[in-house]
Amino acid sequence: MSETCLNCNNPVIENFCSNCGQKKYKRIDKKYIWDEIQYTVFHTNKGLLFSVKNILKNPGKTAKEFIDGNRVNHYKPILLVFVLSGIATLVSFKVLNLKEMMSDYFSQQHMNSNFMNDLMSFLSSYNSFLMVFLIPLFALTTKIAFRKWGHNYYEHIVMNAYILSFYTLVSIIVVYPIMFFFRHSTSTFFNITQFSLLLVPIILVWFFREFYKDKPLKSIIIKVLGVLGLAILGYIIFLVIGGLIGLGMTMLKGPEALEYFKMK
Repeated sequence: MSETCLNCNNPVIENFCSNCGQKKYKRIDKKYIWDEIQYTVFHTNKGLLFSVKNILKNPGKTAKEFIDGNRVNHYKPILLVFVLSGIATLVSFKVLNLKEMMSDYFSQQHMNSNFMNDLMSFLSSYNSFLMVFLIPLFALTTKIAFRKWGHNYYEHIVMNAYILSFYTLVSIIVVYPIMFFFRHSTSTFFNITQFSLLLVPIILVWFFREFYKDKPLKSIIIKVLGVLGLAILGYIIFLVIGGLIGLGMTMLKGPEALEYFKMK
């Protein structure tokens, strides 16, 4: 016996509306809540754990499946990267005390200004969330480097969401436990964070090698080097601008600084 879809008023014969996809009405009870939790989060054949499992196994293949249309079992990549970055930030603050560690390290390096000290501490502490918001810029670099290989800018946003998801998972599972073990040594702690960045070129080559299975490895390496070059150039520009602002702030003392902020 058919029911009427409460969303679009189309007759619902099976479990889902054939017009809008809404699930057939079922009263919310204990079983309903458990089913939602199981299939949305914990079910290993669908949802969050399914996507995490597949990303850890092969992020490039997982991204290609999603972009090519096999999406029903996958957690949304943009939402996934926000969830993972939130977890990573929580661990870095509550477990690793990363912000204080980075602030102490940069203070020990006798940086030229409090502004630069605060800037570098901020970049290190909020690295996970900053990378999320920089996905559109990362996508621009990969789109430029891989511009002749048939994917548009928005598909590159999804690719970079999967790349960042994999990097964040590696950080949570591998890098953060190592950092926790060496948390009492500020210099070693910082060196581990820098070493983790060296994983990025390896991750990029592996990702695009699996995504573009029909392309030669040499071409992929060259294009990844192009991506890294563009990213480094952007980072240098950002640091130069930050350094100039920091220098200006340092030079402005007392009344001059007050006048500066009044003008702003």
